[in-house]
Amino acid sequence: MATGIPKTKWNGELHIGNSQNEHFAFHPIWQNGNTPNRLYFGDNLVVMRDLLNDESIKGKVRLIYIDPPYATNSVFQTRKQQDAYTDLLTGEAYLSFMRERILLMKELLADDGSIYVHLDNKMVFNIKILMDEIFGAVNFRSMITRKKCKSKNFTKNSFGNISDYILFYTKSTNTVWNKQYDQWTDEKILKEYPFIEVETGRRHKRVPIHAPGTRNGTTGTIWRGMMPPEGKHWQFTPDKLDELDRKGEIYWSKNGNPRRKVYLDESNGISMQDIWLDYLDVNNQNTQTTGYPTEKNIEMLKRIILASSNKGDLVMDCFAGSGTTLVAADELHRNWIGIDIGSESMKVMLNRFQNGTQTLDDHLNEDKPVEKIKRVDLFSDQEEDEQPKVTMKVKQHLINNYTIFVNGNYSETEFQLPTQ
Repeated sequence: MATGIPKTKWNGELHIGNSQNEHFAFHPIWQNGNTPNRLYFGDNLVVMRDLLNDESIKGKVRLIYIDPPYATNSVFQTRKQQDAYTDLLTGEAYLSFMRERILLMKELLADDGSIYVHLDNKMVFNIKILMDEIFGAVNFRSMITRKKCKSKNFTKNSFGNISDYILFYTKSTNTVWNKQYDQWTDEKILKEYPFIEVETGRRHKRVPIHAPGTRNGTTGTIWRGMMPPEGKHWQFTPDKLDELDRKGEIYWSKNGNPRRKVYLDESNGISMQDIWLDYLDVNNQNTQTTGYPTEKNIEMLKRIILASSNKGDLVMDCFAGSGTTLVAADELHRNWIGIDIGSESMKVMLNRFQNGTQTLDDHLNEDKPVEKIKRVDLFSDQEEDEQPKVTMKVKQHLINNYTIFVNGNYSETEFQLPTQ
């Protein structure tokens, strides 16, 4: 989470978040008629209500990730000191704001869909209660603790605050889930798989063949003249244990204690846990960035998208910010819907879609040559020879001026592309 600034440094109007205000109407900044992909400028409450009238969207969103305001009662600017967004709702007003929107997200979510809500320690427990109420405590999956920044020289009388949290819920118990793994390192391999099989040279570890709990079936009976330890049962039936032994996958100690061999070459990696240490915010790493104050690590978003969706699924972020969720979804061949109420957010996202991201130094030194990494092409779903006149014309307008583009029709808007 970025650090807020005093409200006196905000250059525009301070909007508290009144969704009934006409100022918060919405406009589809970009939409491709051939795919669900679309980007909306406006209040996500209004946009999501409208999306509920679209039968191709309602109940079809496979994954929602949001990084909403954190009730900090402060405002935020980009690295170039441009007004980005206000976070002024607190207490009951904040919870009411979130409740209205989470209820709509649930309706948009597919029955086998998932939602991830990214928060800090200020409101995560309040929102956890709210999510339990709306989605049901039975559909709570994880509370992920993420290391968000490097260690601090903390001056307060408490431990350094380097973590935030992601609440992971599903709409039902039947959900899309692709188990995620971290890769083995040499150090972890030597520690976890210390043995090498003489006959084959395969690296392995040796684990007990029993598990906690008593059983009345065959896994609780005698095998090779021995019973499982008291209060435990065999992990496999005696027949299966015989088969493993014939294949040489049971190790017998000098004391006649059997253990099963688990081979490294059969492992997909280290099962990912709920503490994430490798996804610091981009502002805390030597990496590419948009300069938006709350931009999240794209590799973290890719991990979430890979875990809870498949290719071709629809991903939504209704607090889209710098567009990281949308870019990650596009790169992983998912469809996407993005919504944000901030005009600076729109400028950042459309610039990112067209030109990619920049190094941190580029945001501080305007005279330095810009090194960009292109992230996503808004028209990547179209072939070069598909509607060439429309595509080229719209691309040219995106280069010169941001456009509202809906099903082939465009018009210039106030969003000017930053000078390159």
